[in-house]
Amino acid sequence: MAKPPVSSATRTFGERVRECRHELGVSQETLAACAGLHWTFVSQAERGLRNISLHNLLKLSAGLQVDPARLVTGLEPPES
Repeated sequence: MAKPPVSSATRTFGERVRECRHELGVSQETLAACAGLHWTFVSQAERGLRNISLHNLLKLSAGLQVDPARLVTGLEPPES
């Protein structure tokens, strides 16, 4: 049974990462290498299983060649 996303925000963030990666035409492994991250981290981020740090957001956006705002604009914080 697959783990659910951490939150709706992490799910949406992951969907955006995957969409940008597909637009770039690269694999998770290639993105990870470009971003200086492990491919399992990229996989977990795309599935919404990671609540990533600012540093990793910047690494991912650099690897995807997009402004970090594209990945986070409009995301809502989880309810307490």
